Amino acid sequence: GSLLEKYGTYEMNGIAFSDHDEIWWLETIGGHHWIARRVPDDAYVVMPNQLGIDTFDLKDAFTTQENHLCSDDLKEFIVKNHLCLNLDDSFNARYAFGSHDDSDHVYNTPRDWFIRRYLNPHTYKWDGENADFTPFSDDIPWTMVPERKITVEDVKYALSTHFQNTPYDPYITRGDLSNKGALRPVGINRNDFLSVLQVRQGQEPIEWFTFGSNVFNTLVPLYIHIDTVPEYYSNTTAEVSTDNFYWANRLIGAMADACDKQSAIHIERYQRVVQSHSHHIIHTYDELIEKETDETRKTELRHEANQKAADMLKKETSKTLHLVLDELSFTMKNKFARSDA
Repeated sequence: GSLLEKYGTYEMNGIAFSDHDEIWWLETIGGHHWIARRVPDDAYVVMPNQLGIDTFDLKDAFTTQENHLCSDDLKEFIVKNHLCLNLDDSFNARYAFGSHDDSDHVYNTPRDWFIRRYLNPHTYKWDGENADFTPFSDDIPWTMVPERKITVEDVKYALSTHFQNTPYDPYITRGDLSNKGALRPVGINRNDFLSVLQVRQGQEPIEWFTFGSNVFNTLVPLYIHIDTVPEYYSNTTAEVSTDNFYWANRLIGAMADACDKQSAIHIERYQRVVQSHSHHIIHTYDELIEKETDETRKTELRHEANQKAADMLKKETSKTLHLVLDELSFTMKNKFARSDA
């Protein structure tokens, strides 16, 4: 916040700060102004490419600062520019600083709607004529309490979604196709990197990551208190090569997209196998690291765990690449058999 007040910023943006005890979400309003709100311990936040903090307690921000923080002159900035658009004494930061463009209803709010629909399927009515929220709603709450605990796999699924089982799915082949691909999915083709930071109480933090289009890739865990990362992750060059995770995933995504029906089962198995093996590696090395007292040996164990994950991932990724290439080969337009004559 002090950096923003001193140097400013030319655009609006958001960033999360987290540790074992708290998560705060900070939004840059632009210029030298900013706001931040503490995420409730039992809640989650979905943030597409727009500002999302809704209700904001200015009194708390300028007194105890338990759940709200902001730039020192925010009150004067709001008053001077007539930015409080509430009809009562409350202040909705989304009204004041957020965007409500027509393009948001194609690019941003649909992604928010679909992820909430996945994590809170019974809390609200998400579909139909009398839906509480639709892909075009500007008033979806900033935080929600999920209907169950959220796993790393849930986060991966949410960030890989493409409006499955809705009329907006770009892969839909049956029924009314008039809205097919009309809205921007979460798992878009130009995804190149996804990171999920798992801050764990009393255990080593884990960064799960992956490359390529999220619909077709899989997360792999990485112990982060290390000096180097396995070569399979780090040896990416501008030249396409199946010897690194980045290009292998890019190839799988491009080919699986072209024959999505035939490849779907291979992608599902790829993701499940890597996830299950990854958890086994984490459970094994968590125990070893926890028992070890020597810091040098702890670092060695982290490197060992990361390399085991990389070796497993390379094997499963190569296998999936082979299977998807095989499926795509059978869809080539120049295929021919004697019986076709």
